[in-house]
Amino acid sequence: MASPSESHQELPVPPALSAPCTRTTMPLHFVIVGCGLGGLAAAHCLGRVGHTVTVFEAASQIADVGAGIQIGPNLSRLLIRWGLGDELRKASGVPQAITFRKYKTGEQVGWTPWGKNMDRDYGAPYYHAHRADLLDMLFKLASPYMTLFLNSRIVSLDPVLAQVTLESGQIFRGDVILGADGIKSMVREVVVGGPDKPIPTGDAAYRAIIPTSEMAKDPDLKPLVDNPEMTAWIGPGRHIMAYCIRSAQEYNLVLLHPNTGLREAYDVEGCVEKMRVDFAGWEPRVQKLLALVSSTLIWPLFDRDPLETWIHPGGKVALLGDACHPMLPYRAQGSAMAIEDAAVLGVLFSHISSREQIRPILHAYQALRYPRTTITQLASRSNQTIFHLPDGPEQEARDKSMRQAMEDALREERGEPALNASSGNANVWADRGKSGTQFGYDAEMEAERYFKEELERL
Repeated sequence: MASPSESHQELPVPPALSAPCTRTTMPLHFVIVGCGLGGLAAAHCLGRVGHTVTVFEAASQIADVGAGIQIGPNLSRLLIRWGLGDELRKASGVPQAITFRKYKTGEQVGWTPWGKNMDRDYGAPYYHAHRADLLDMLFKLASPYMTLFLNSRIVSLDPVLAQVTLESGQIFRGDVILGADGIKSMVREVVVGGPDKPIPTGDAAYRAIIPTSEMAKDPDLKPLVDNPEMTAWIGPGRHIMAYCIRSAQEYNLVLLHPNTGLREAYDVEGCVEKMRVDFAGWEPRVQKLLALVSSTLIWPLFDRDPLETWIHPGGKVALLGDACHPMLPYRAQGSAMAIEDAAVLGVLFSHISSREQIRPILHAYQALRYPRTTITQLASRSNQTIFHLPDGPEQEARDKSMRQAMEDALREERGEPALNASSGNANVWADRGKSGTQFGYDAEMEAERYFKEELERL
């Protein structure tokens, strides 16, 4: 697993709000299926309050592919509170803004400042990191609290007995089973009562990483490293998100484009030449970046409609993360939503005092999380449309809207009054109401509040 590199830039991080960490008086055995970011976070959050946690992972090792990840304030505040602040600062970069550019000319049509504004407005920083580094941090955090079985594929699950059977024939029983097994979740099919396949979105994503030392040799590309912003090039049916990771030692590229028949697979080696053809005609800096790419992986993007329920009728099996609310990458909130799920489960189950409370607590978890994750899912879908508009009147209206918000932001940077162009803006990160809802959220505090208001009488 990747190790964090030294940070070239550090912003002061506000002290994390203290959060309740009650130890349960009724220890349960949680069986978690899946050892990704959400599964590891759940193991940590449930284990630290006194529950026994067993995690089953089909893969033979815990590792993540080479790709960047965005860590918004709603996620970073949890990670900092859990003791990962120093590691995050060392392993991550702090984007100073998000910039939107036209695909053919590179003209800037949108800009929203981030950096210190995130700490000021939402009480926690915005980071860009490598997924493998975050996975490594969460693995270390969860390890003291979990028994992990690798190379252990679940082939059947009895929701009444809360029992799983492995491919090897071994049988394990718990009090609660949590499906954290991703968008192709088998636990989800148990919850919904039958086959339930993901829906193709029509898009796929190339992912690639470039050494910034190569970019520094080109005067057109060097500013992308020296001025650490997240840059989005948007065009008909396609867009690119690009940003520095690992203390600006690497540059992460995510290139969204029409899927040409790829099925469900997430570690497929892509064709670099095909990638370059897919973005032919885009501005010169894009062409120079793609010329520096030596290899790429490609993911088809699949989606699911919001489920009616995340809880099996038997009341012992529940879903979290992509298993119940997969997120398209257009809002950069998929991992945050999964880890928020885990945080809420940890707080709610810290208060359990009898097994009769398992079912109502699971339903409380769903009641608390469902509206937020559904809104975030739909916002991600909306951005897919906004980013990929064909040239024409709708695209021109989008660009005009983004420019108005950019002008507002620049006025504020100069100390002038804003013209309030952010509400409902095509650049969703410029919409202060939406950003406040997304980034100002504290999952643990919300769970504690919900328990006191709705569950304390149980």
